[in-house]
Amino acid sequence: MRVGLTLYGDIDERSGGFRYDRKLLEGLRAAGDTVELVELPWRRYPRGLLDNVSPRLRNRLDVDVDVMLQDELAHPSLLRANRQLPYPIVSIVHHLRASESRRLSPLYRAVERRYLGTVDGAVCNSTTTRDVVTGLGVDPESTVVAPPAGDQFDPDLDDGTIEHRAQERPLRVVFVGNVTPRKGLKTLVEGLSTADADAELTVVGRSADEGYAETVRHCIHREGLADRVDLAGELADGELATVLRSSHVLAVPSRYEGFGIVYLEGMGFGLPAVASRAGGATDVVTDGETGVLVDPEDSAAIARALTRFDADRDRLASMGKAARRRYESHPDWRETTARVRGLLESVAAPEVVT
Repeated sequence: MRVGLTLYGDIDERSGGFRYDRKLLEGLRAAGDTVELVELPWRRYPRGLLDNVSPRLRNRLDVDVDVMLQDELAHPSLLRANRQLPYPIVSIVHHLRASESRRLSPLYRAVERRYLGTVDGAVCNSTTTRDVVTGLGVDPESTVVAPPAGDQFDPDLDDGTIEHRAQERPLRVVFVGNVTPRKGLKTLVEGLSTADADAELTVVGRSADEGYAETVRHCIHREGLADRVDLAGELADGELATVLRSSHVLAVPSRYEGFGIVYLEGMGFGLPAVASRAGGATDVVTDGETGVLVDPEDSAAIARALTRFDADRDRLASMGKAARRRYESHPDWRETTARVRGLLESVAAPEVVT
């Protein structure tokens, strides 16, 4: 097949969504497909909507393919253009903007519903994402759940290592993600401040929202946690792997995650997750078995989870081993790519499928 892939930004960026798109591109090429990449400039939402009256954008999308994949995050620029394109379109949905916003959720929902009305199918990273997408009108028969693999590190780890580490003190908690309101770092810090636990926190990630990052720093100092919270910033993969290997618990209590690949990557290191109950994390984290699910902005629930992890190290070890088993049973990129190719073949014109 001749496949196109349209997205905002540079496919080599480091976030989980870009890694998904990049691994999918690599998998399609490895399977013998040709893939033409269309990288559009990042847009603020209003500016993206204005792209729909731009002939320049329409020209960028004029490529010779049998089917086009589009990263749904670029939907503001594609609403009108999609209706004029000569090829079938399949949207890759990591998470809908309407699912993460509160104040503007009705607007985003209306725009995304209209965008999804222009596509012929959808690749969803979790069952939760699929439910939201089909709730906005996409035919369930034209969707596939194709979760990302969590094999960025694929560490060699045995049960004995997890059991030994669980007995070490203090309790070492790690947060991995951009420092933005959606990721819930401030709520995590507030939970740490009230937990009855000898615990410390390492924060790995760039400050994507400097105003929010300053709020987090103020909270750390207000709660007297400066000596227990390490704001490590963005780390290279090797440095991040070292932090994950030495930690006990991964905590990213987001307001919403379409999937939450970071939870799965932590499980590769035998780390139970403190994860958001909102969104696709429930596909990965089983409450009380491989981690703890908390409601968004529930710092008290986080405090209880950290307190119990610190007090019951045998349970910490047991959940760490269960997390590792969950990681090992997860589909790899080859299976994910095969699921996507099956949908693309069903959407592309019959004569191009061999």
